Formats: sequence, structure tokens, C-alpha cells
Amino acid sequence: MNDIGPYSNYRLTARIALANKPGMFARVASALAEEGANLGAVDLVSATADLMVRDITFDARNESHGDRVVQRLGRIEGVTVLSASDRVFLLHLGGKIKVQSKLPVNTRNILSMVYTPGVGRVAQAIAKDKAKAYAFTTKSNSVAVVTDGSAVLGLGNLGPEAALPVMEGKAMLFRELAGIDAWPICLNTQQTDDIVRTVQAIAPGFGAINLEDISAPHCFDVESRLRSSLDIPVMHDDQHGTAVVLLAALSNALEIIGKKLEDVRVTVNGLGAAGTACCRMLLAAGVSHLLGCDKEGIILYGEAEELRACRADLRACLTRDRPRGTLRDALRGADVFIGLSVGNLLQADDLDVMAKDRIVFAMANPDPEVAPELAVSHCRIFATGRSDLPNQINNALAFPGIFRGALDVQATTINEAMKLAASKALAEAIPRAALSEDYIIPSLFDKEVVPRIARAVAGAAYETGVARRRNKVGEDLTSS
Repeated sequence: MNDIGPYSNYRLTARIALANKPGMFARVASALAEEGANLGAVDLVSATADLMVRDITFDARNESHGDRVVQRLGRIEGVTVLSASDRVFLLHLGGKIKVQSKLPVNTRNILSMVYTPGVGRVAQAIAKDKAKAYAFTTKSNSVAVVTDGSAVLGLGNLGPEAALPVMEGKAMLFRELAGIDAWPICLNTQQTDDIVRTVQAIAPGFGAINLEDISAPHCFDVESRLRSSLDIPVMHDDQHGTAVVLLAALSNALEIIGKKLEDVRVTVNGLGAAGTACCRMLLAAGVSHLLGCDKEGIILYGEAEELRACRADLRACLTRDRPRGTLRDALRGADVFIGLSVGNLLQADDLDVMAKDRIVFAMANPDPEVAPELAVSHCRIFATGRSDLPNQINNALAFPGIFRGALDVQATTINEAMKLAASKALAEAIPRAALSEDYIIPSLFDKEVVPRIARAVAGAAYETGVARRRNKVGEDLTSS
């Protein structure tokens, strides 16, 4: 069996015409094996006395490998490749989301109420009291997913059109996991002022703003300016969603090894959007010994209280022109390594200078900072951002519940207390007896995660005075 895995992102289906004679399919199967492709489903499309048409599904290692396999099939005597399709692209045909009305418009009476003239009365009521937009429009359950396409996944500055399928996927997760209507907004500008003005202009139609795939450093300014100018929640998920999940996973990992957050020495590598937010979250949660590294070396250091005091804008504490050593220096004696940088930065034996029962979160994608198959024997607990390994640190575990809770109480912001509450709720979603080195964070498909986080976030919003209302069913928000 080739090392491709059961959930290949490169699963292709080739429709081929074969001469209808003995041994032809065996030649096809042999060619696939020789090329290192994993044969999957084989379906008969049609057959005559002379010709047989089949759909052959196979897994490839990557896009170029798939192309090579299709070309090889076409060179087999008696075989013609009629077409080849990629299942990922097929799933994206025509887009992945749509707008659907809540009731059918099948009578003149209904039409006159949902549109003119009836809708005019609703418009006038909202004009008199803008807060009624929450009751009589989609605002109360709508999130704008805003990007400028400058940092699409780990692929770089691809632009707004290329970002659209990613934002559609984010909107799907909002709907499927939290019942939230999300709308992809891909902006054809990467100027901070333009982004801020545009989002401010469209904000009346939404209950919250999710900033996504906007590169550092201008993502910090965009979020800060929008948070200060809008009365609805604004959250850059690449920063804060990652930080919430990381803290939850770390809290559980420390419980397993019997260490306390305030006692451990933590080294973070990669001080971009996610890395900076993770440092801020760790400091807010009680970490007292923190070193932050970037390509220059150790550029974030200082006493715990000094770092906590400037965590609202941790960039002010970065000393890029005065590094104090290398990443390997920072690892010496560390209990925890958190990587949010680039793949294959470390060798497995580099971890040996860390403290006993070390925790390693190597979250660079697709290749972690250290090879997982080698690192696991050098640490007590290992986590990555990958779905094919245990302990995936995935921000999709956090943002649906955070926004669900914020929308439910019509919060004016998402503050630090709400994010800390979300992290605690996520960590506690795993029963204490079930915690293990390979199970420190729940599954994305655990249906208890979103409501648990939503209740905690709503309660924290209420306690910190940023909730406009109690939640939809009126239960006590201070209990989770």
C-alpha cells in the first residue's frame, strides 16, 4: 500500500474506454500500481461487444503525480482516456453555498407581505429604532467573512478571487456547525484604510465580522480600528481562534503531565498574526515564563508582568533589532514548544535540550516544524495542525461557538474574557478520565463543542457588560 492515506486530497476519477477482451483491466491495474497510485472504486459505465467504458478512481500523492498517472493510462495499448476529474474540483462546481428563503412565495398575499407593500412597514419600524433590525432581519444571525486575499491558507497572497472558495468553506462551517448564516466578502484592495472603510460601510447588515486570511502586520491595524469603530463583534479568526484552541489543548496537556500553566517555560516560534495572538492568550491565562522567537531569534522576552502589561499590543515589546539568542537557545529548559512558523525547522534531537515530559505543538502546515514520525519519541505530548495525526489544533473548533455565543446575546465585542471562557469550555469538553497523550482536544465533529463554547462565551459577555440581551431561551448565562 502506498503512503497516501485514506483521505487523499488528490483522488481522481478517470473515465477510460478499454478494448473488451481478456486482460485489459489487469493492464490498467498494473499501470496504476507501477505508478504508485492507490486503486479505489471501479464502475462500469457501458459495454458493447468491442468496447467497455469504466470509471476508475485512484488516489495520487499530489497534482503532478495524478497528471502523470492519467498520461500513463493513455499510453496503454487498447485504452483511451475519455476524461479525468478531480473530486475536490467537482465538489466546488458552481460554488458550495447558496441563499435559500425561509418560506415559499407562492401566493400574492405572501408576496405582498414579504416584499412591497408590507415590507415597507417593517422598514419604517427599523428606521425609528435601529435595534429592531436584530428582530426583523437576518442581522441577528449573520456574519460577514471578510478577506483581502493577502494570506490565503498557507499559500500566500493569492488575491480575492482565489480566496473566495476558502471563504465559502468558512461559511459552510458556520452554517453546519453553529447554524449561522455567513457571507463571503472578498475585497479587491489590500490597503488598510480601504478595508476598514468598506467593512464599516457594510456592517449594518451583519451581527458580527469575521476577518480571515489577512496578512500581518496590517491585519492587526484592520482589526483594532474596526473593533474601536463598530458596535458589533469583530474577530480575526486566524489570530484568536487559533489562540483559543491552543490554550485549551495546552491546558489539557499540562493536566496530563502534572504541571501548572504559571510554572512552565514556554517557547513560541513564529510571531505573525497567530503567534502573537497565542502569546497574548497565554499571558492572559497565567503563563509567567515566555520567550518568543522569529527569524531574527529571541525577540520577545521580559518579566511576566512587563509582558502582560503590553499584551494589548505585543508588537511594542518585540525587539527585532536586539535578539537575545537563537531558537535553539530558547528551547533549552523549556517545558513547551509552540511552533507557528515554517516546516522542518528543527531536527528531532533539537528537542532533547527541553525539560522532561516536554510538550511540542508543531503547527506549521502542511509540514510541521519537526517531522512528526521522528518527534513523537522525543516528547511526551505532540500536536500539529494536521488532520491526519492525533491532537489537531484546528481553529474551526473555536470560531463557530464563539460567534454563536456572541450573536445569541447581541454582544458589542468579543473580549479577552469571552475568549478565555471559550478556551476553558473547549478544554472541558473532554471528560477528565478520557484525557490522554493522544487525546487533548476534542473532535471537530463532537456536537457538544459548539453549544458548550457558545454558553460560556454568552455568559462571559453578560458578566463583562458587553451583552445587549440574554440569550434566546433565557437561561442563566453565568452557568455553563
